[in-house]
Amino acid sequence: MLAIFRKEINAFFSSLIGYIVIAVFLLVMGLFMFVFPDTSLLNFGYASLGPFFTLAPNVLTFIIPAICMRAFAEEKQTGAIELLVTRPLRDVEIIMGKFLACLSLVLIALLPTLLYYYTIYQLGSPVGNIDAGGTIGSYLGLVFLSMAFVAIGLFASSLTSNQIVSFLIALALSFWCYFGFDLLASLPVFYLNGESFIQSLGMQHHFRSLGRGLIDSRDVVYFLSLSAFFLLLTVLSLERRKW
Repeated sequence: MLAIFRKEINAFFSSLIGYIVIAVFLLVMGLFMFVFPDTSLLNFGYASLGPFFTLAPNVLTFIIPAICMRAFAEEKQTGAIELLVTRPLRDVEIIMGKFLACLSLVLIALLPTLLYYYTIYQLGSPVGNIDAGGTIGSYLGLVFLSMAFVAIGLFASSLTSNQIVSFLIALALSFWCYFGFDLLASLPVFYLNGESFIQSLGMQHHFRSLGRGLIDSRDVVYFLSLSAFFLLLTVLSLERRKW
């Protein structure tokens, strides 16, 4: 597993892929956080990273499928997947190596955004007047959210040898898992009957819950279970080659 992890990390940073992903994420978030007046933290009126934690999942919905789309699709297209599986590695080890590498790249991209926290911390009146608990919970939510999106991206990549198709499948699944259940719950047929249950099936509900600063084990179990579910589907998808 560690060999696959190192191979994937080297692939990200020996080419422009890793640098482009990090630069695009930071550029987009920087523009929204400090340049565009409607979402600028400087115009928000009080010390809060609320706009950042509202926008970051939207950006990750696109960025993470782009990171993961080559994970298996490229190797299927080039035939390298057959060489990879001949190594003394189980499918689970291959998948977990790629999962950890993709997740690490996302976390590296998130790391510089801690400067946003420092900026708002210093701009608060008095200095430090910011909800630290909510900020920590929201960052933890972004980590769990990234885990789930990466698992979805790997599953999508295992289904096809076309990277564009992989990206679109991952984008659709990620969008549905994050936004879809809230949209479904807003329909009149669900609005008065089981709305909270429908919402609780989606990522957005649990991400917002973590953002309140109280770490609920149900939210943690949800994200871990969702990630494990899509990783299991990835294992089953790769197992098809043996049928």
